[in-house]
Amino acid sequence: MRSNAELPKKLFIKTYGCQMNAYDSERMADVLIPHGFEAVDNPESADLVILNTCHIREKASEKVYSDLGRLRDIKRDRGPSGSEMMIAVAGCVAQAEGDEILRRAPVVDLVFGPQAYHRLPEMLTRAQTFNARGGRERPVDTDFAASEKFDTLPDSQQTPGAAAFLSIQEGCDKFCTYCVVPYTRGAEYSRPVAPILAEAKRLAAKGVREITLLGQNVNAYHGNAGKGETASLGQLIRRLAEIDGLARIRYTTSYPGEVDDDLISAHADVPQLMPYLHLPVQSGSDRILNVMNRRHTAEFYLALVARFRAARPGIALSSDFIVGFPGETNAEFEATLDLVRQVGFASAFSFKFSARPGTPAASMDGQIPEQIKMERLAALQALLEKQRQAFNAACVGRSLPVLFEKPGRHAGQIIGRSPWLQAVFAEGGAELIGQIIPTRIIATGSNSLRGRIHTDTQIHSETKAAAE
Repeated sequence: MRSNAELPKKLFIKTYGCQMNAYDSERMADVLIPHGFEAVDNPESADLVILNTCHIREKASEKVYSDLGRLRDIKRDRGPSGSEMMIAVAGCVAQAEGDEILRRAPVVDLVFGPQAYHRLPEMLTRAQTFNARGGRERPVDTDFAASEKFDTLPDSQQTPGAAAFLSIQEGCDKFCTYCVVPYTRGAEYSRPVAPILAEAKRLAAKGVREITLLGQNVNAYHGNAGKGETASLGQLIRRLAEIDGLARIRYTTSYPGEVDDDLISAHADVPQLMPYLHLPVQSGSDRILNVMNRRHTAEFYLALVARFRAARPGIALSSDFIVGFPGETNAEFEATLDLVRQVGFASAFSFKFSARPGTPAASMDGQIPEQIKMERLAALQALLEKQRQAFNAACVGRSLPVLFEKPGRHAGQIIGRSPWLQAVFAEGGAELIGQIIPTRIIATGSNSLRGRIHTDTQIHSETKAAAE
């Protein structure tokens, strides 16, 4: 068996889907960097290519197989050196399809799920090992062991930017009838408080000013706080707010039924907690919500929004919507539009219902014709876009604290984020990256704001982490 020192050294990871996958991709690199790997920005020069996949949307797996076809061609075109190129499929498609990936795509060397990437070096060594009959081993690891993964992951090996993700919770026990997450990510697991605080402190020491706490059901967080006690999400946020240098805190994705009083009060009490909340509702129809197994009603959702707004005036909301769920009538779709009008969203994600194999909704009666789903989606998106543009327009003329994160497309331009997660472009030097700077919004773009950094005040790196 080859040693780890003989493993391929150039690494390319393609990430599909959500913020959790982005975090996982970073941690895969963290696992491999101590074994001599270095990241490259294209698969053509890589010795190891990992496709970190997402299974939420329709045809997700077909996109993976299409990319595997391109990788097969790259490997072939590299000639003799192509034999040294290894290809792995990771993430939720890997978890859901396992051996089927190896059957359909002989070019793949190994397959592993979201809870197994801490075992990557071992899997790579096994994949390179030829058995006595001259056939390679192609490992498949789709075991669920979230606690083991977090216990064994190394400290981050990378230099973060001004903002970073931090995973605190994985899995989901809610079993919404359209969703594959419980099957691909497993049961809910909350990381203990101590390692979360340690990771946040390391990030802050490296210059991270903003962290986004990640979880499939982040509101269900109940991590071990020691001495036989557990901490809620609100309590964890208060602990994180005490870390020097950490100026902004966000969290996603929220499940309305898991919101507690302590989390709402944290929005009132913790200035570092941004006045922006992603709170998926999915539908405005109580009957559809019940068939979805969402465990909340439209009235409950609207009351919850009112409580957040009372606790934190100026808080902005985003959400998720599914149109064309099996059996959805015109009146039930209109109920969704009515809910949107009542709430007023700063942004949102909306999708046509897509049947995910193995979920209860995939085999429900009353599947909606594609044309009707398209028409409903267009109507919903038009309303949501109108609200988004109105929210952005209301920012013009205001001075906002903007965390600048990276250079812009043009020389002398930098890009940052407002408290409400809007992209803000301004003229400024790279030395301002990583600072939170008062910036007057002077115009809106199609998907961003344009600002002018204050010149009549002393630029400083600390400011209130909330809009004026």
